[in-house]
Amino acid sequence: MASDISLWTAPAEGQLPVAGIDAALSTFSQVESSCTRFNPSSPLMRANDDPHLWHEVPETTYRALQEAYQAYDRTQGRFDPRVFGDLVRLGYDRSLPFETREVVTPNSDRAGRSLPVWHPQFRCGPPWMVHLGGLPIDLGGIGKGLAARWAAERLNGLLDAYLIDAGGDCICRGNGPDGNGWRVGVEDPCGGEEPLVVLELRDVACATSSIRLRQWCSGGRRVHHLIDPRTGEPGGSGLLAVTVVSEDPANAEVLSKSLFLSGREGISSSAHGSDVAALWVDSSGAASEARSLAPHVIWRRT
Repeated sequence: MASDISLWTAPAEGQLPVAGIDAALSTFSQVESSCTRFNPSSPLMRANDDPHLWHEVPETTYRALQEAYQAYDRTQGRFDPRVFGDLVRLGYDRSLPFETREVVTPNSDRAGRSLPVWHPQFRCGPPWMVHLGGLPIDLGGIGKGLAARWAAERLNGLLDAYLIDAGGDCICRGNGPDGNGWRVGVEDPCGGEEPLVVLELRDVACATSSIRLRQWCSGGRRVHHLIDPRTGEPGGSGLLAVTVVSEDPANAEVLSKSLFLSGREGISSSAHGSDVAALWVDSSGAASEARSLAPHVIWRRT
């Protein structure tokens, strides 16, 4: 997941169901082990080795691939997990030391390609069978949101109020410690100490797509991990970060990435046109909001 996973609970009577909580949070390690592309022996990578064939995979991998395809269909291809080859070509073929931000890779020729329509196939199990449709898959754009959703489903019968924070992607349930919801600060991608806004969230999720951390140098140019599937190149020209509030954490993750790829010139019309509760920050550091975000905002930096 490339991030810490934290759980916050509101005060409650009695002892916390620690065993159940641990089991719920183990969902993140289950999703990571079955859906990572950084372990060549993971079920996803075994399928990626020959995406032209049928493969038996664990149910977690099967469900994640189905969700990725549904997100692809829902966004009309703006979200497309077939950017695996583009990420590898640009040098993101391992868990890079992003804190240095100076990873140099020689293989940085531009893709110059267009992707065909994606037609994966699924056979409900057991055994759980998938056919990737001809190209390898990267589930990094939805996996964390799915893990948060599935962990929350296991927590719902155990806790009345909780917040899962997966590296800034959050799912909030119940009234929070003060009874009005959970307060979540949206960080400044330019590095400011104060958040840009503080959100008050109840029974919703939020996710941020940002290039603040995952940047590196490839062939003498700065690149990042948010790839536009239409070009095979880093997208979102003129933007630094996009935050989305949605009922579902996986949907919030997909929407934040899809909106980011609209770029500075297109994001306002995209966000308002689809009525997405979003905040975005352009390369000058200026923050803008869609009108649907306003009900969630309790503080803005001036």
